[in-house]
Amino acid sequence: MRKLVIGDIHAGLKALEQVFAKVEVTTSDHLIFLGDYVDGWSQAVETVDFLLQLATTHRCTFIRGNHDALCNEWLTTKRDNPLWFQHGGMATMTSYEEASTITKERHIEFYNGLEDYYLDEQNRLFLHAGFTNVKGVTFEYFTKTFYWDRTLWELALSLNPTLKKQDVYYPKRLALYQEIYIGHTPVTRIGKTTPQKAVNVWNIDTGAAFKGPLSVMDVNTKQVWQSDPVFTFYPEERGRN
Repeated sequence: MRKLVIGDIHAGLKALEQVFAKVEVTTSDHLIFLGDYVDGWSQAVETVDFLLQLATTHRCTFIRGNHDALCNEWLTTKRDNPLWFQHGGMATMTSYEEASTITKERHIEFYNGLEDYYLDEQNRLFLHAGFTNVKGVTFEYFTKTFYWDRTLWELALSLNPTLKKQDVYYPKRLALYQEIYIGHTPVTRIGKTTPQKAVNVWNIDTGAAFKGPLSVMDVNTKQVWQSDPVFTFYPEERGRN
């Protein structure tokens, strides 16, 4: 069984379908999605529908992203959030305009059922953004940290790559886990378009919401598959650019 981790999709369903074809996903694969399924391109409703259908035939772990939480809040409260509108929310709202009440209810159930994190049998941690408690994720005070934090990735980037877990200056929260897989902060911000490793933290967000591709990685072998740059599938749209 392969364990495949998927970066932030941001409603780029066409790119997801393309990269899954390259991966040749089977029902024996464990698919771990790192969140941010919506907000960016025009297929928010279609993307969630695809994931719901996928979960009926495949083993899927769906992690909660900050954009999923924002979309869920809008669906359940109808409150305006101008900042969300500017960062992909408007495309999501437009996508939901034609959705039925039943579809919206199914999607709210999906968003409510998302996981804050997943820890596998090899002590590898998967979550959207990060955590801050030096004792680990089960001791985190505020669950929003799991899908909003950026300090974990910033910390990992700041460390000397030769630093070992046994070194006295190795951060305690990183030493708790064999590996940590995140999305949330596109690696395009550091000029990259492939998944990047900093000490034991892997960032799989390769900028699908902007000008980058959507990435899938085999956690065991570290093989990577990528779609074409996602914006090329939506030439009439801006995404989050």
